[in-house]
Amino acid sequence: MLEIRWHGRGGQGVVTAAEILATAVINEGKYAQAFAAFGPERRGAPVLAFTRINDSEILLRTQIYEPDIVVVLDQSLFNDSEIGKGLKKGGIAVVNSSKNSEEIFTLFPNASKIAIVDATNIAIEILGVAVTNTSILGALVRATNIVKIESIEKVLKERFKGSVAEKNIKAVRESFNRTLIYNRG
Repeated sequence: MLEIRWHGRGGQGVVTAAEILATAVINEGKYAQAFAAFGPERRGAPVLAFTRINDSEILLRTQIYEPDIVVVLDQSLFNDSEIGKGLKKGGIAVVNSSKNSEEIFTLFPNASKIAIVDATNIAIEILGVAVTNTSILGALVRATNIVKIESIEKVLKERFKGSVAEKNIKAVRESFNRTLIYNRG
């Protein structure tokens, strides 16, 4: 089973990104679940979301404490000492950042691979707002090949309409193309 923990802030679409990925996975014939962990948080407050992916039915219903992948939608969360906690040895970190790879590897000591993209700038350029969820999905697909990028695009076309869907698809593609991948060692 593949487990992903998402870190973001309220209003950035963290939960939506986890759901879009899960739907794309299901559309490709696998099993997936997506859920969030938050209380009365408001816009801007830290939010966690989770995605599980498996070839068979998923019966587990707990939060993910030892993810295979950590996705970070906002680099201001790098100050949180919990962000890299629990990442499995050899795991992957996918981050929205303008920092260099050495700085990112120090935040994720167990990561064997990191993917860095400036999802905020891509979102502002294409969407006109700093909502980074679809931008980070492009980076996640590039770093992991969990699903085909076309599967993400299909879900975006179903979830959003007209120019909103097209802009989000463009953000996914642009971040896919701009993502830098670094391997430890």
